[in-house]
Amino acid sequence: MNAAPPLIAHVLHGFGLGGLENGVVNLINGLPHSRYRHAVICLGRSGAAAARLQRRDVPVFALDKRPGKDPAVYWRLWRLLRRLRPALLHSRNLAGLAAQPLAWLAGVPRRLHSEHGWELADLGGTRPRHRRLRRALKPFVQRFLALSRDQHAWLCRDWGLPVERVAQIYNGVDSHRFHPEGPRRRPCGTEGRALIGCAGRLEGIKAPLVLLEACARLHAAGRDVHLLWIGDGRLRGAFEARAAALGLAERVTVTGLSEAVPEWLRGLDVFALASFNEGVSNTVLEAMACGLPVVATRVGGNPELVCEGETGLLVPAGDAAALAEALAAYLDDAARCAAHGAAGRRRVERCFSLAGMLEAYQALYDELLRGLGPPGSG
Repeated sequence: MNAAPPLIAHVLHGFGLGGLENGVVNLINGLPHSRYRHAVICLGRSGAAAARLQRRDVPVFALDKRPGKDPAVYWRLWRLLRRLRPALLHSRNLAGLAAQPLAWLAGVPRRLHSEHGWELADLGGTRPRHRRLRRALKPFVQRFLALSRDQHAWLCRDWGLPVERVAQIYNGVDSHRFHPEGPRRRPCGTEGRALIGCAGRLEGIKAPLVLLEACARLHAAGRDVHLLWIGDGRLRGAFEARAAALGLAERVTVTGLSEAVPEWLRGLDVFALASFNEGVSNTVLEAMACGLPVVATRVGGNPELVCEGETGLLVPAGDAAALAEALAAYLDDAARCAAHGAAGRRRVERCFSLAGMLEAYQALYDELLRGLGPPGSG
């Protein structure tokens, strides 16, 4: 009888719709089904991402952590790990890092931690309390993973990690789902207007109000623009109220959560990301895969994705005037839009393919699991 493939337990805060969660789904769906088993463990609640898992054999556990301190959740996590007995635990971001000592206590033989993004309250990852916590927990982690060179440098510098303990793998985009050809969606009544858009969570770190201010500047300068936000989030009310205050209520559309992201992206003229910081933005890659020029802030991993003057333009974070100027440069030059959009598509195919990402993760997982037994052992 063949032994079961090794079990990888993915630990994260929740499993809603977001770049981190999308990456976990793509990873589980895309890795060879015969090579690994998977389990997703949410310290908080599960969410819509669970429905996107194509494998029916992947359990999703929600430990329902209460807001603030909830020591009982870690007792439940330890008991679950003892029952599942994973070969490898892969935790993500600061919330998931707390699982590492519990995995060690539960006898999980291989332990990996990755960092995926930033919080508005700790834009550079330098908050003293968080830094102390990371440094206290890092001995329990055997390997670390960064999504960008920027994050790799941060892990080595701020966490005090040697280079050989930190791997780096870029996100990959499904270029068959996200591509320039196919159905397009636009908000009703926007025919003839320039359509600027962003996709993602309406949260402070994404700086939606800065993007709104940039569009207000374009409108005040006489440009016929409409802003489309593909997604939802806690700032939706404030975002729509600010649009109304700027006189843009009829020129701003929020789609809410949508499964038609490729169709919405293909309807845009320019993609804009005003984030205060980023790890590696899935939505920038998806926009590039759809053949769009990208205007993004010069933060985090963005300069590693966008080749300035070739696939897009980069502007300082928080600078609505610079953002408006860069957007206007595309709105005034259709040929430049098309050329940069086509170059972005080629760059995704060459450097950020989903197949390349899956190959890199498989190599990392196999490296960590080596020594536990022959392939297919649990």
